[in-house]
Order: sequence, then structure tokens, then C-alpha cells
Amino acid sequence: MLINENNDLSEHAETMPNKTDSDAGQPSASDTATAKPKRSLREPRRSLAIGLLRAREAVMSHFRPILAAHDVTEQQWRVIRVLYEGGKLDATELADKASILAPSLTRMIRLLEERGFITKHKDEADGRRVLLQITPAGEAIVTEVMPESLKVYADIDARFGVQRVEQLLDMLEELASLRLENGSVGEE
Repeated sequence: MLINENNDLSEHAETMPNKTDSDAGQPSASDTATAKPKRSLREPRRSLAIGLLRAREAVMSHFRPILAAHDVTEQQWRVIRVLYEGGKLDATELADKASILAPSLTRMIRLLEERGFITKHKDEADGRRVLLQITPAGEAIVTEVMPESLKVYADIDARFGVQRVEQLLDMLEELASLRLENGSVGEE
């Protein structure tokens, strides 16, 4: 049996004639007449991961210039915004809510603290726990960025539809919850 590059069994593997050494490299008349391109036997399907990435890029292309004008990266903005909305959080909560991996967050916390956008405090109830909080300078960045950000959201709502945006957000939350249910965290 033949296996194509997708490790699927070829449709015609059992019906292919045997070739001798003298025939090697020479297709027979019947081979050229019936040759089909190799395809997977699985149903063709669009890639969910790629579709999500394309949609993310389409949305973020509107926000990147705004953030760049304020000298803030996408990840820094997520941290600042989550702290602005969530108050004091520990690093684990912040990483989860901002969708940032812990090693990246550690570097980012140091940088944002140096820039005066966030502060760290020991938790009074648990001395081992460090809480992060936005500063007035961090709040000022949110105040500056938010009006421009809201204009982008209004444009997306106008072009895509408020109800469809809300439906999409609901479906994305439901899809994201699958990660929690099956317990695996992986990247494609």
C-alpha cells in the first residue's frame, strides 16, 4: 500500500500495477490516463486556528497604531487594561485574564513597573503572594487610549453588526471554555 504525504492510505494503492526495474521512472499509458493528485481521505476542513488568527490580525490591525502612538505593546495594553478593570490581582490571575504566559508576564511586570504604570504589593493576608495594581500613570494611559479604542469598536460594530459581535464573543467564550474542561493547554 502507498502512503501519501499526509500519511493517509492512497485510494488506489491496491489497484496499482507492479513495475519492473526497466519500467522504473516511466509512467505507463494507463498510469497517465488515470493518475489523480494525492489527497487526504479525510474531509477537507478550514483551519479553526488559522481562521481565529486571521480574525485577530484583522481586528488588531486597527488597534496597533493607537497603541504604538502611546508607546505600549499589545501585551502591555492587555496587562494595563486588565488591572484597570480588575483592581489588585496576583500574577497568576493577571496572566490568565490577560492571556499571557507567565515567563512573558514576569518580564512585562518589571518593565511596566519601571515605567510607573503598575506597582507590586505583598498581600497582607498571605505574605507569599504579590499583588499587582495599576498606578495613576497607568490609568492615564487607559484614559488616553480608550476614546480611540472605542471609535474602533464602534466602527467594527457598524460594519459587522452589534448583535453579530455579541454572538461572536459568546461563541468565543464557549470555545475558550473547552480548554478548561479538557484540562490541556496547547498551541497548534
